[in-house]
Amino acid sequence: MKAIKTFCLFLCLPLLTACLDETPKGQLDEKQAYATATALYINAVASLYNYIGGSNDSQGLQGTYRGVYDYNTFTTDEAIIPIRGGDWYDGGFWQHLYRHEWTADDEALYDTWSYLYKVVVLCNRSLSVIDSHKHLLTATQLSQYTAEVRAVRALFYYELLDLFASVPIDTVYSTPLEDVRPAPRSEVFRFVVSELQQTATLLARERSNSEGNYYGRVTRPVAWFLLARLALNAEVYCDDDWTDGHRPDGSKIFFNVDGRQLNAWQTCEAYVDSLTAFGYRLADDYASNFAVHNETSVENIFTIPMDKQLYTNEFKNLFRSRHYNHGGALGMDAENGSCATLYAVRAYGYGTDSVDSRWAINFFADTVSVDGHIVSLDNGQPLIYQPLAVAINLTGNEYEKTGGARMSKYEIDRTAYSDGKLQNNDIVLFRYADALLMKAEAKVRDGGDGSAELNSVRRRVGMPSRPATLDNILQERLLELMWEGCRRPDLIRFGRFGQSYDIRQALPNEDKGYTTVFPIPTKAINLNGNLKDNGAKQKVYCPKNRN
Repeated sequence: MKAIKTFCLFLCLPLLTACLDETPKGQLDEKQAYATATALYINAVASLYNYIGGSNDSQGLQGTYRGVYDYNTFTTDEAIIPIRGGDWYDGGFWQHLYRHEWTADDEALYDTWSYLYKVVVLCNRSLSVIDSHKHLLTATQLSQYTAEVRAVRALFYYELLDLFASVPIDTVYSTPLEDVRPAPRSEVFRFVVSELQQTATLLARERSNSEGNYYGRVTRPVAWFLLARLALNAEVYCDDDWTDGHRPDGSKIFFNVDGRQLNAWQTCEAYVDSLTAFGYRLADDYASNFAVHNETSVENIFTIPMDKQLYTNEFKNLFRSRHYNHGGALGMDAENGSCATLYAVRAYGYGTDSVDSRWAINFFADTVSVDGHIVSLDNGQPLIYQPLAVAINLTGNEYEKTGGARMSKYEIDRTAYSDGKLQNNDIVLFRYADALLMKAEAKVRDGGDGSAELNSVRRRVGMPSRPATLDNILQERLLELMWEGCRRPDLIRFGRFGQSYDIRQALPNEDKGYTTVFPIPTKAINLNGNLKDNGAKQKVYCPKNRN
């Protein structure tokens, strides 16, 4: 990340969960920190971007373990971390994710909740600071600073909405805990949409993924993308009882978009059209979006900027997936963990005469070579990943250490630090191909034809056209967006999340929808009596003899 360095100035924060201590990265007297308009921006606005990425568990929207990304990925038909002998049991954490056997007592769930609300409270603090120092700002600066902070807060409320549904809406710094109460999911949804719509016109009309003054910031196109995603999921997010088998009809959920009354599907289309008019397009080369130097991508909309020499944001996903010897051949270490599910492998057509062209980009599979040399195992035999040898527990299997197709997608930064975790590839959060597939789906759900959008994505990678059915669109989202952390909301929207798939058996009564929302963590409820069980609690179904 080449953007401006920032100082994080905050005290003990009265979060909804508890008072969290934060060690400041730099200490400045408050008069110095907020002495000028520039200093105010750096310390009250820019400092918030330190929390989009992270280096510790449950911190950051992507790149770390046991947080937002893992809850959206390893709970799905996309990816799994099998038990590999003495590796990756971790108290059953990864297997519980895949089987949907989490509970409200899971520490990682509480840590994720705390991280998201920490940033919300920091945003509220920033708004308070900006207001108390508004005499330093012009009217334009005041509106722009305030809008940017509100948009960042809306991004984190979107994640809370998606993961936990019914959560407190807190917009005032230092709100007493006794005044904090959860709001219905539909109310949280409308709040997030309203915040983004109100702030979008005040946000910079600039690319966020390109180096410069707006690099890594929430700009207007970022808000447009998020509004499109919210609209596409409106039936889910407007459903205040997600366990009764019924949802509202998206064609009857309306939004005001630039003075027009549009239903959910039309709203999604409108915001994608704004991205198209702005100039976003599919990159000629799919893989270029994930290159070591991907800041010039014409397709990426919002990324976590990375610079191994300046920042501590880490991208651990490649490191976590590769076999130890594979990492060693690259001059790095590795953890030999995550791999694709059988469902994902078969969706790509592996082992057939019609393998999707994105397979070779998204996965390491079969015999592994580095710099033209075949990687060997400790016994001298070639390292051969086995895409079809996947099970929840591979212990004792002949493919215990080699089972599963491993994550590729991002070009390997051979100059990366920390065994590849500190890389220069920016982590992709939002990109235009996703937007086009959202528009294709919205068109179909509204009774139209999404073939143009679906097949433009397929044509870019040399794949033949397909009819734009909902089933084809859902599969295309897997093929195109593999490893990008958006599979769980897709499966929920399509009504597939609670079904049996691959080697996962649905839990008793899971078709009722109770696993589509994570439970409010018990620790959070114990610390704030106004929080309550959101209906997503469940017992753990994991008999000792289950493999």
